Amino acid sequence: MRNLPLVARIYVSTIIALGAGLLVWCFPRSFHQPTFFIVLLLLSSVTSVFKVKLPLARSGSTMSVSYAVDFASLLLLGPNETMLVAAASAWSQCTFRITERNATHRTLFSMACLVVTVQAAGWVYYALGAPVGSLPTWTGLARPLVGAATVYFLVNTATIATAIALSTRQSLFRIWNENFLWSAPSYFVGAAVASLAALVVNMSGHWLAPLAAAPLYLTYRTYKVYLGRIDDEQRHVREVSELHLATIEALALAIDAKDQTSTTHIRRVQLYAAELAKALGMADTDIQGVKTAALLHDIGKLAVPEHILSKPGPLTPEEFQKIRAHPKVGAEIIGAVPFPYPVAPLILCHHERWDGKGYPAGLKGEEIPLGARILSVVDYFDALMTERPYHKAMSEEAALALLQQEAGKGLDPVVVSTFVEMLPRLNEQAATLEEQLVRRLSLEESQQPGAGQPATGLTPEPSKQNVFEDIALAHREIYALYEIAQAMGTSLGVADTMAIIAAKLSNLVPFSCCALFLYDEETEILRCKFATGADSNLIQQVAVRSGEGLTGWVARNRRPLVNARPSADLEASGLTARATTLQSALVCPLVQSDRFIGAIAVYHTEAAFYRDDHRRLLDRVSEQAAAVISNSIMYEQTKEDSLTDPLTGLPNTRFLFMHLTRELARAERLKSEVSLMVMDLDNFKDINDNHGHHVGDRALCEVAKLLRTAIRPYDICVRYAGDEFILVLSGCGEEEAERKRQELQEQIEAVHFEARPGKPVRLGMSVGAAVFPQDGEVYEALLATADSRMYQNKAMRKRRVGGRGHDLDEAILYRLADLSEHEIQRAATGII
Repeated sequence: MRNLPLVARIYVSTIIALGAGLLVWCFPRSFHQPTFFIVLLLLSSVTSVFKVKLPLARSGSTMSVSYAVDFASLLLLGPNETMLVAAASAWSQCTFRITERNATHRTLFSMACLVVTVQAAGWVYYALGAPVGSLPTWTGLARPLVGAATVYFLVNTATIATAIALSTRQSLFRIWNENFLWSAPSYFVGAAVASLAALVVNMSGHWLAPLAAAPLYLTYRTYKVYLGRIDDEQRHVREVSELHLATIEALALAIDAKDQTSTTHIRRVQLYAAELAKALGMADTDIQGVKTAALLHDIGKLAVPEHILSKPGPLTPEEFQKIRAHPKVGAEIIGAVPFPYPVAPLILCHHERWDGKGYPAGLKGEEIPLGARILSVVDYFDALMTERPYHKAMSEEAALALLQQEAGKGLDPVVVSTFVEMLPRLNEQAATLEEQLVRRLSLEESQQPGAGQPATGLTPEPSKQNVFEDIALAHREIYALYEIAQAMGTSLGVADTMAIIAAKLSNLVPFSCCALFLYDEETEILRCKFATGADSNLIQQVAVRSGEGLTGWVARNRRPLVNARPSADLEASGLTARATTLQSALVCPLVQSDRFIGAIAVYHTEAAFYRDDHRRLLDRVSEQAAAVISNSIMYEQTKEDSLTDPLTGLPNTRFLFMHLTRELARAERLKSEVSLMVMDLDNFKDINDNHGHHVGDRALCEVAKLLRTAIRPYDICVRYAGDEFILVLSGCGEEEAERKRQELQEQIEAVHFEARPGKPVRLGMSVGAAVFPQDGEVYEALLATADSRMYQNKAMRKRRVGGRGHDLDEAILYRLADLSEHEIQRAATGII
């Protein structure tokens, strides 16, 4: 009973309690015909064994001919004694001739149902004019008999149908209509036979009563044959349907094999969708449609280019339009197949959203077919739980949180809540199904001769190598080569480029470690510039001369090496004291326009792991990667030149605005502060005029060197223009900025700088600071405020040294010195 939903448990317990209460309250004080009572009780128990299974019920319900005996007892003995007869027949029906033992609560529920039914029918029987304690005449019996039979049928079938509906979360009316309505004639035939037997017994004694068994047996045999034929037809339909479904599944697996979708994945999605459809009360044909659509819902992706489906980053509007077309394409493909149940509409609508923002038609709410809403929930949950090119697989808790977050937005909230409630049970069923599939595959594998391990690609599962894995391997090879080729010419650094190549390469050539070596033509040394995987920290220290070690041999001969000893490179690099777990290596040269630029090496912890097919694939990858890596080297050099001041080596103005934009956004998000300092070298014009520009350049480099060492690693110092520098200090408030200003000015003044030997020049720096967000929320306002304060500081410094500066007019200097903070703020916003 614990497996039943809460509402079903409450209902079953209520009926059992009601039946027990009626049994106690209406228990007969005495038995007027004890022998006849015992005969009817035994006869009812025996006839209850002659039962037929209701073929349309999913709950294993049965129907027996004991109903006629119970109804005869109601006419002859009254409802109080008959409820005991009916309870005994219910117990017998649930106990004997059963394939599986019934749970105690089911037996008690069946007995309680008949107790309630008999009392209800007896009350109506007497309420409609039947005399108590005797049988009426034929004319007087008609109305009470029909009324009692009708109530008996309605109460008995309604209580059972309600239990089934609550247990399976299906529609009560549909359960009753499909499973019980057709049995109504048997109740009225049974009531008529029971009344005839009761009248015969009442007029002629008990000896003619057995003649009533003939129509009862005839009714039983008729239903037995009829329901048997129905069962045979249903079994045949199921077999044909399963054959069709197996064919569809094979095609779906072949289509999805290029995405490395396993058999267990497909069946798990199908299981989730089918069980959810049952719980939501869909008809059997509709459930079959959902199961089929679960297999084929993405068949339209055949029309979507693979590079779009596997793209790890965001899609462009044009690419997204291609994706949006796949439900319509899939529906058109499946629409030509004459399925006996709806499939194409589910495929067409499985990307519609509950809020109407989906595609292709923008349907909203219950305008979307229920089967499509079910597929949307299952497909969304499965996508979150599965590794995809554009995201990592989530935990079940995180996936459920996102699923519930989308309820009422993109997904039907009722379907989501039902799925979340059912998920523990669904996971158990999926685990059982997966175990069965694994056992079947293991059995098939043991019955076939062993096939060699594939020469390329990682084997994702310890199952047999089948045709679907062959399709997936071929696709991985083509697509990995395509993606590497696609990366050619992109603006990526060497590390980013190699990270992409290594990620795609793992689908073709298995490795424990992957490394890139770049060749320096001036020194003839190959240095490791990138390594990932086992012992990558050790491999990154490798630097070998051309002709030495593995990579040196490849550099000199420009030919690949297969299954070489990785320790040879460590020995050539003088790293003999470090041990490595890597046992075999495959190294291929990188040649661009007949120029050797480096080598790609893959290592494995197994000895002699690599084969000639691996060499072929890595060689093809290296041919394309050479151009990609060459472009990345040029890109990094160009990027460094474009963001660096060539004189001081500090970042330039372009880098400043890129960095400052990010820092201000980060500070706004974290509610923190950022200080910006504008610094100007005092009397720099005098240095250039009196000693030459080359001395001025030396002074700038000296100041840049000091500033670079005086700030934290995550702060930046930029050469802004001429003799101006800018500092960006993250997480720095007003007081800390003031202390830093004074500290920097003292350090600059302490620098010993000589224009020429014996000719010292005193250096000084004027500094103005602005703090985000107090002094401005955009970098233009911060720069204006800091610049104003810098000139204010310069004026004050010039007055302290006796007005020796000539860079600005004295009147302007004194005016700047007298500016208030309010005026500085107004100047920063362009008012002054």
